[in-house]
Amino acid sequence: MAKIAVLGYGVVGSGTVEVFYKNKENLEKKAGEPLDIKYILDVRDFPDSPYADKFVKDFDVILNDPEVSVITEVIGGLKFSYGYVKSALEAGKSVVTSNKELVAAKGAELLAIAKEKNVNFFFEASVGGGIPIIKPIHACLEANEIDEIAGILNGTTNFILTKMIRDGMGFEEALRIAQELGYAEHDPTADVEGIDACRKICILASLAFGKHVYPDNVHTEGITKVTLEDVEYMDSFDAKIKLIGCARREDGNEISIGVFPAVIKDESQLAGVNDVFNAILVRGDATGDVVFYGKGAGKLPTASAVVSDIVSAVKHSDTSRSLTWTDSEQSFIRTFDRFTCASYIRLSADNVEVTKAVIKALFGDVEYLSSKKQPDNELAFVTGVMSEKDTLNACEKVSDGAKILGRIRVLDY
Repeated sequence: MAKIAVLGYGVVGSGTVEVFYKNKENLEKKAGEPLDIKYILDVRDFPDSPYADKFVKDFDVILNDPEVSVITEVIGGLKFSYGYVKSALEAGKSVVTSNKELVAAKGAELLAIAKEKNVNFFFEASVGGGIPIIKPIHACLEANEIDEIAGILNGTTNFILTKMIRDGMGFEEALRIAQELGYAEHDPTADVEGIDACRKICILASLAFGKHVYPDNVHTEGITKVTLEDVEYMDSFDAKIKLIGCARREDGNEISIGVFPAVIKDESQLAGVNDVFNAILVRGDATGDVVFYGKGAGKLPTASAVVSDIVSAVKHSDTSRSLTWTDSEQSFIRTFDRFTCASYIRLSADNVEVTKAVIKALFGDVEYLSSKKQPDNELAFVTGVMSEKDTLNACEKVSDGAKILGRIRVLDY
């Protein structure tokens, strides 16, 4: 019998235990042997829980028990999780986690320890909640060289943008509703400033390109500067604004990577992803575009991915050879000033005709957009593909009574 320990009994931890026992009989058939959760680690007491006899407060009890072969970490953060997970792997126990911050910060190190000890470090639930994405990238799509990954990786920001697009609601009001519905934390910084999405695209890029990408090296912007005016101009461009995390292979074995609001044409599968749903597009050299869609968070969807990893860890006693990447200095990450894309730009102008001539000189041919509420002194347009450096330089040179009001990158998916 395989004995399992669960570290943390919050939303995901309790969901993991719930899904495990609900589907225990079927899970045992898939694992090929009996399974049971022996311990649940939490600093709190749960005397009324049907699993009250399983709770412990001392991690060493779990670590030193030879019967426990798989440890599931769903505490989150780094303060306790990193030490627990590292110690578990060093003790020859496989680890399953939903902790995106841990994987993004320490993934290369922990994968190396797992390989050394011939155990597994699985983290399907760290990206996309219940959406299968980690296993498809390293197993199902292994015949491909992955050229690009892009996705809507944060349900909170996608919900806010959906309210702005569908209901004409301002950012602050949409955020308040997200908080009331439990989609956004009291402190929403990690979501609305793109930090959560950054950790997730780092994990996906590390797996796809084989070298660890650290969040500190990723250009990251949130959605706090997106306005209703920007949203309204998108109707004339047949497009939507989404928070996108993207990573793409460049010449010379470099990659470009970033998280930022982006204009996505309606014909893209990403444009139709609304509310708290996530979608991840993987562009392979053989498959072309493959899109994974579903609930990117939540108690049971995330628990589904965690429990699936538990079964995989029981079934596969040897280290997975494909779920891996190496630690690396970060010179393979192209500086963001070389990132290339088109841009949507909105500006005010004292003299519209003069400013159009300036725009032509600085940006070349552009496509002008319109809005029902467009002021007479406002222009909005989409440029051709330019580097980040050239675009910013051109924006700085806009003068003659013109003022840049906003800029959003335009991506081709």
